[in-house]
Amino acid sequence: MKFIFSIFFLIIFSASVSAQNISIYGYFEPQFAGFKIKKDFLQINSNKLRIDLSSEISDKVSFGANFDYITYHGQTAYEILNYLPESVTKEIPDDLKPLYILPFKNRNFLDNAYLKLSFKSFDITVGKQQISMGTGYTWNPTDVFNVKNVFDPTYEQPGHNSIRIDIPIGLKYSIVALYAPANIWRNSGKLIKFKGKSGHFDYSFIFIERMWTFTDYLTFQSTVQKRRLFGGDLAGQLFGLGVWAEAAFNRMRVTRNFWEVVAGADYTFDSGTYLMFEYYRNTLCKTNYRKYNITDWMRYISAEVKAVSRDNLFIYVNHPATDLINTGCYIISSLNDLSVAVVPLVIYNVFENVDLTLFGNFYTGKKGTTYSSSLGNGGLIRLRYYF
Repeated sequence: MKFIFSIFFLIIFSASVSAQNISIYGYFEPQFAGFKIKKDFLQINSNKLRIDLSSEISDKVSFGANFDYITYHGQTAYEILNYLPESVTKEIPDDLKPLYILPFKNRNFLDNAYLKLSFKSFDITVGKQQISMGTGYTWNPTDVFNVKNVFDPTYEQPGHNSIRIDIPIGLKYSIVALYAPANIWRNSGKLIKFKGKSGHFDYSFIFIERMWTFTDYLTFQSTVQKRRLFGGDLAGQLFGLGVWAEAAFNRMRVTRNFWEVVAGADYTFDSGTYLMFEYYRNTLCKTNYRKYNITDWMRYISAEVKAVSRDNLFIYVNHPATDLINTGCYIISSLNDLSVAVVPLVIYNVFENVDLTLFGNFYTGKKGTTYSSSLGNGGLIRLRYYF
């Protein structure tokens, strides 16, 4: 019913688009994923319709919004314990085992809706909007709002309700301030970021205060605590390489403090081949895979943390096979347990405004490691039509 109402609203809304100078665009994206677990080949299919609205009301006022409609079919619920080693699952009481389910439910929601006002000395953006912090490709220590999917790190991130102010200071510097309101002031998110440029490098310093929910998945008891982040990042050119780094110290109210660090570099050869690598370290995570427990795995699956193991490496190779076909491969590794995931991919521009993407997914690690072969191998087919 909610979906029908939304479509009806958009039809009525579209009737006045020309008068209001509002652009409507977006994409339709069907996906099919399948993977082999033991003797079973599991399948899930999704259909996503994303509708984007934008309007430049004047040179001082702009508006944007995104609606997502997603349906899931096939294997839409996964028993997480089936993919974890017995050393992890044996500690879980039988009466709690039905709680470890990963569901995929149909979703219809407003992803973003914001108004941007440009004044002489600053810009202010109000509403549900994209918040993207940091220079990392796969991991961002200074971003407490989003956790990227390491198997598809460039996929769009959700919007967050906030008020953002951008203040330019001359040609080289600027300040970003952001407030994400909660029920009371002390529980609300606050962010201030100073950005600058020096030579071939852009850099920034950032402070964030936000409430963070940390869950014990053996008892399902959550700890809501204040998290204060002090960090910075930089990106630029060095000896012909693109380089970047990002670091954050997290001061916690209840649990122990921790560091997150990212460093990366990329290079494009004369042949058009692109090579990139990125290293990520999180001192909150463990180095011995035999000590991974259900909470470590569930915090990662639930996007409370960005990794299972402490030290991680991401490598990306891409080569344009033709004008219409790009081939590439992600190699994702835990440097602590030496497990590796290999994700070959092909992107084919089938027709104008139609892209076909093929992903493989192969795990090579020992049982119980981050990318254990017992997690199953498979692939994904994604078709996207832009309108």
